[in-house]
Amino acid sequence: MLGLGAKKSARFAPGRVGYAVGDIHGRADLLARLFDRLESEARASQPIVIFLGDYIDRGPNSREVIELLLTRRPEGFERRYLMGNHEAAMLGFIADPFANRAWLNHGGLETLGDYGVSPLPSLGAGSTQIEAAGAGFRAVLPDNHLGFFNQLERYIVIGDYLFVHAGVDPQKRLEQQSDADLFWIRKKFLESDKKWPHVVVHGHTPSGKPHRDQRRIGIDTGAYFSGVLSVARFEDEAVDFIEIS
Repeated sequence: MLGLGAKKSARFAPGRVGYAVGDIHGRADLLARLFDRLESEARASQPIVIFLGDYIDRGPNSREVIELLLTRRPEGFERRYLMGNHEAAMLGFIADPFANRAWLNHGGLETLGDYGVSPLPSLGAGSTQIEAAGAGFRAVLPDNHLGFFNQLERYIVIGDYLFVHAGVDPQKRLEQQSDADLFWIRKKFLESDKKWPHVVVHGHTPSGKPHRDQRRIGIDTGAYFSGVLSVARFEDEAVDFIEIS
């Protein structure tokens, strides 16, 4: 176990190489380039890639991102997929469109348009338009896409690392973390100096370059607006960063 101030370096799973992928947000072009890069490097035994969530919204090709993820690429890798706050918001919209209409303001309109929902509601639309958009989305969303969203994981622990979309509430044990903590947290997690049992690897909060300290590794570099998809590579005690642009 590793916490702030600990002398021991965090280690990944013995004998394995791992990759964590930051927020994709509809950038299918960058995801395809990432697949090519990882497949060219897949020489280790049992390589694993962990996607940190936020596959959809904001960027231009959310549907194509999900199609690419469903192709079982990168080949030769174990693949794990985490839930992001944007997927959680989208599932809420599917279940109750009007109650969860805030999703439309945070990239949901772009995703509806990419899936072919028409007409798109305005951001200030009333319940009739919003409910119609929800029904239209349910009608066009492929079953395998919905299945993918419904099977996303909340968090993953490998070695001394915890992989999660947004972060953790530092005052709670892992088993006490709520979905709101894991998918949405920012300030309380980012500004804390409290020791925690694992180094937390996360996305959700964009920055100009990946962040690494003894507590956390943040790899959301705002791919949808920066054109840079960041990846952290783990092998034993080593951590390196890859930029896909």
